[in-house]
Amino acid sequence: MNLIKPLVILLTIVLASSCKDSKNETISEKVLEVKTEKQNTMKVLFVLTSHDKLGDTGKKTGFWVEEFANPYYTLLDEGVDITIATPKGGAAPIDPSSDSPDAATEATKRFDKDQVAKSKIENTNKLSDMNADNFDAVFYPGGHGPLWDLANDATSIALIEKFNTQDKPVAFVCHAPAALKGVKNTDGTPLVKGKKVTGFTNTEEAAVGLTDVVPFLVEDMLSENGGIYSKKEDWAAYAIKDGNLITGQNPASSELVAEKLLESLK
Repeated sequence: MNLIKPLVILLTIVLASSCKDSKNETISEKVLEVKTEKQNTMKVLFVLTSHDKLGDTGKKTGFWVEEFANPYYTLLDEGVDITIATPKGGAAPIDPSSDSPDAATEATKRFDKDQVAKSKIENTNKLSDMNADNFDAVFYPGGHGPLWDLANDATSIALIEKFNTQDKPVAFVCHAPAALKGVKNTDGTPLVKGKKVTGFTNTEEAAVGLTDVVPFLVEDMLSENGGIYSKKEDWAAYAIKDGNLITGQNPASSELVAEKLLESLK
């Protein structure tokens, strides 16, 4: 009888210790799982224009809402971590024409009700504070604004070149390929030289009556820089992926660009 009590105490201590070790192991596994999940989260940088003047017309421009919203939600819904930046930082200008009922899509309607996304647009990061090392890809929505600022922005050019040398996806839609105008490969040749590309067509620009307003035509620039330019009929959805370079023709192509970008990240 005298041996029973010590044995019971010893058994209790062993069981308690076992439960404690099991609990600690479970907590450690959960912490490791969370850390792994954070490490595996894809990070994409969205670069928007800061330019809001449509040449000398007295009208406003900026980025095209659909070209931001569709890719934004396509990636966000897949768990991608998105950071938004502009050359000047702060509020990114929205092209008024893209915010009209005629230009509405399911993605733009979702954006209209999304106060978190709207707050991000009103408080973008400054492009000069961004580092390609911290992201897995970069995406440029269009709108006419990029023709004036991102096409000649040294910070943007250097950033795209760094993403390219790191062999990370670089994606553009509609007028956004304008940002490729001064981008070079490491050998000094235009990044688009010899690559299959697309972008807003000359006939689409003529259709919106801005051929003589814009500083240059996206289709002409891509061809002059040696890109193998192709297109579909005006306003048709069309996107091309050549290596890590992804380009889309017009607003209707934003979803295709987003899908190709997402495929590249997986």
